Amino acid sequence: MAEPEARRGGARRLAWGAAGLVLLLAVATASFSVGKFPLAPAELWASLLARLSGAASPLPPAAEAVIWSVRGPRVLAAALVGAALGAAGAAFQAMFRNPLVSPDILGVSAGCGLGAAVAILLGLPVALISGAAFGGGLLAVAVVMLAARRVGEHEPVLVLVLAGVAVGALLGAGISLVKLLADPSVQLPAITFWLLGGLNAVTPADLYFAWPWLAAGALVLVLARWRINLLSLPDDEAAALGARVGPLRAAVVAGATLMTASAVALSGIVGWVGLVVPHVARLLVGPEFSRLLPVAMGLGAAFLMLADTLARTLAAIELPLSVLTAGVGAPFFLWLLGRRRRPA
Repeated sequence: MAEPEARRGGARRLAWGAAGLVLLLAVATASFSVGKFPLAPAELWASLLARLSGAASPLPPAAEAVIWSVRGPRVLAAALVGAALGAAGAAFQAMFRNPLVSPDILGVSAGCGLGAAVAILLGLPVALISGAAFGGGLLAVAVVMLAARRVGEHEPVLVLVLAGVAVGALLGAGISLVKLLADPSVQLPAITFWLLGGLNAVTPADLYFAWPWLAAGALVLVLARWRINLLSLPDDEAAALGARVGPLRAAVVAGATLMTASAVALSGIVGWVGLVVPHVARLLVGPEFSRLLPVAMGLGAAFLMLADTLARTLAAIELPLSVLTAGVGAPFFLWLLGRRRRPA
């Protein structure tokens, strides 16, 4: 009896995986195709095959430049950022045992925002702005972890959240001060647009900077995927089952923070992805983390590629990513609140 049920479960997971892969490819193809310079999917595949085989491309140079120099880095950045935020959100929600938690709960986004704002105020180049954002996010989480370690012996999860809220509020005040000091004609619009999130300025160099950190954070979560399930239990029960709760929680925070800080450094602050996507993934495949993680990453990549495509095509001017993600995330958050009386 158990064997047919296990076989059906495996077939169901395989079907969901195949459907997710098809969805991801379809959204990526649409992202490459749609824009002010439209391209047919057949042209995209012809260019890709020519690149892989080393043959001459059948497309004109202008189309090749659009695919590989303009949309290529942007679509890849959207996929990486969406996957990172989806994975980080799933990890934080599992660790805090709360589906309403998002990746910026520990002040990562506020730290990244302050780092980028200070770099823009100092007139640093784009590459250093991303580096300052990344460093600011890591520094914010380091302060939160240090504060939680000093005062959170009995309720570490609660103290971690409260420290994150306090540090995030302090960093938000710092961002407001930097905006007040910024030149209103040049620096202030740049800071505001960065804080709203966007991928219009992404370059291959930005991707080279971000992907090792994203990969390192993802590797931590993948290696700990079986143990992360135990964090949904009370600490004493998880310890009784063999989990070293403190080091495991620190590893999850480190991996999710690396992914979040790298994503925010690449795209600016993009809200709601880490809240909405993991919950949808959990509705599809359940809370078991080894299944939840790849689905959350795939859905996050597809969602942000779609949002970025809409951001650059809906209006004559490019819309900030956070405007679109908030348009989906805020109503979904209210729906989640309405479901809180039932199990997630």
